[in-house]
Amino acid sequence: MICAERRSSINPRYKLLVLDIDGTLLNKNGAISENDRQALSEVQKAGIKVSLCTGRVTRACHKILAQLSLNGFHIFFDGALVCDPIYNQEIYSRPVEPALVREAAKAAFYCGVQIEFFSGSQYFSDKVSWRTELRQTFFGTSPTIVDYGSVWQMKEQIIKGGIIIRSPEEDPKIRQFASIIQDQLSITWTRTPAFPDLAFINITAPGVSKGKAVEALASYLGIPMDEVAAIGDGTNDIALLSSAGLAIAMQNAPEELKAIADHVTPDVEHCGVAHAIRKYFL
Repeated sequence: MICAERRSSINPRYKLLVLDIDGTLLNKNGAISENDRQALSEVQKAGIKVSLCTGRVTRACHKILAQLSLNGFHIFFDGALVCDPIYNQEIYSRPVEPALVREAAKAAFYCGVQIEFFSGSQYFSDKVSWRTELRQTFFGTSPTIVDYGSVWQMKEQIIKGGIIIRSPEEDPKIRQFASIIQDQLSITWTRTPAFPDLAFINITAPGVSKGKAVEALASYLGIPMDEVAAIGDGTNDIALLSSAGLAIAMQNAPEELKAIADHVTPDVEHCGVAHAIRKYFL
């Protein structure tokens, strides 16, 4: 079996491995394969740093970090925050300005779109819905119900906005919303194998990307970018793979991500992460 291969030596070329979560580590069952888990354990034992890089909020990653015994710094909110969640230490943060939070909320209301907002510790929604239930059951984030007319005035800094859509009929509304705010905020689309019919839209401060975040992380760790390897599966991973010294796309990734990758590894259902680790690290 290809993802059970073993190598007897360590490749010292890469000092940092950066991984997306959904569709890269987590499969359609929302689980990490034992082969991927074992490969990541071997990498850490070899002294290579492993960091997650995800559109998820910090709280939605706690269980995964524990499963993989990962500590140190990781990238959350689609690149808007780099922190050590165990010691609550931030090294890079790009929150959304309050005035832009207000504009995003106004645009969503005008277009008939349900938007949600996230601070470093809280998740805000203006009502309970299937979206809040999904985020609670799958991501482990419980909502705080607030009035969006005043959400931008709260003391909590908003780091990301989020929209979930589940039907093609919603696309025109989303496109209209995006056309209103795209010159003021960054917008990325992503999916997870666990919910193939849903699209997750991340809304962050201007210029935010996974690429800039990984550059900030590598600089803090004193690791040159040509010694950073990255694995991802979504269009929001384009900036990440473009910045890394070794860019690896999952087989389940869109063609535009594969086009910029140095290597395409098997899909998430076939231990793509383990295959890549044992090919390039072990």
